[in-house]
Amino acid sequence: MPKKWIVELSQEERTELEQLIQKGKVAGYKIRQAHMLLQADEGEFGPSWSDVQIAEAYRTCESTVRNLRKRLVEKGFESALEREKQINRKIKFDGETEAKLVALACSEPPEGYSKWSVRLLANRMVQLDMVDEISPMSVQRLMKKNELKPWLKKQWCIPEASGEFVAHMEDILDVYQRPYDPKRPLVCLDETNRQLTLEIRSSIPVKPRSPKRIDYEYKRNGVVNLFMMFAPLESKRHVRVSDQRKRVDFAACIQELVDVHYAEAERIVLVMDNLNTHSIGSLYEAFEPAEAKRIANKLEIHYTPKHGSWLNMAEIEIGVLSRQALSDYVSTRSEMVSRVKAWESDRNEAHSTVNWQFTTQDARIRLKRLYPEV
Repeated sequence: MPKKWIVELSQEERTELEQLIQKGKVAGYKIRQAHMLLQADEGEFGPSWSDVQIAEAYRTCESTVRNLRKRLVEKGFESALEREKQINRKIKFDGETEAKLVALACSEPPEGYSKWSVRLLANRMVQLDMVDEISPMSVQRLMKKNELKPWLKKQWCIPEASGEFVAHMEDILDVYQRPYDPKRPLVCLDETNRQLTLEIRSSIPVKPRSPKRIDYEYKRNGVVNLFMMFAPLESKRHVRVSDQRKRVDFAACIQELVDVHYAEAERIVLVMDNLNTHSIGSLYEAFEPAEAKRIANKLEIHYTPKHGSWLNMAEIEIGVLSRQALSDYVSTRSEMVSRVKAWESDRNEAHSTVNWQFTTQDARIRLKRLYPEV
């Protein structure tokens, strides 16, 4: 984009600036501005640096370089060397300017940048002739006013609108509305894995005005898998630790659920996701056909839809477990088992549970965009 104010110094002006720099008997800001003017010179003798190059070389922002060129062109050589008088005024921007800023902040950042910053937005608005000048602080105020934070990203499961998705979602939501039945307990199942980590150097304990300090260097000591079996209506959870997450491990977890935790139940209402190991077929790969059939007959399985893992309450419990018990290094499998069991016991004794409020009627209103148009 062509510049609005072009710096073209005569030989006499260049000589005067060079002498001013060599003598060094003036204020430091004048010497700095003389350097920048010499580099911005696009005349016969100038190097014709860009605003970006000058800003990086002299550790300033592009708007400072741009304003320096503007003063030279509009007010003359002597005025450009003087410090610009600051006027305490609050610049008001109309609705059109705000709308342009919002649209720019919601667009993809320029090539070479992964996200927008207030300084990058301010420079870009001037480059695109949206405004003659604007400071990063003004951009920040406008962003706050419009509740925009383009530099933040939030990871989320984004579902696709389809009949398949809403069918599974409504099925899960209806299951959650059933009253408690000890003969048909509701159990949500999910799994996660955690890396075992050995500290190379001992951490420094927490002290007043000083947090716990952990060295960045560590040693991997393997990985363990955690199966979360959560019964929200009973305020109970059971966590099984395994060395792997294969089909036989899932089958062993289900066998424990059926024969140990709910041996008296007629059928277990099981909510889980569509992970490739989470199937009745895993039982047949781990056990004899008769045993696999016996276990399968005690299950009433309800699968959450793809990209709908938030519908599984076991995932919420895994989040609580991660924050409360596993946010620090865990070095060995035995330590993991001990820590998880202690956490499980405390949560069960406190009767902690998930107070699920989202219903099918709520989904049809708040998630209407996911339903196919009829």
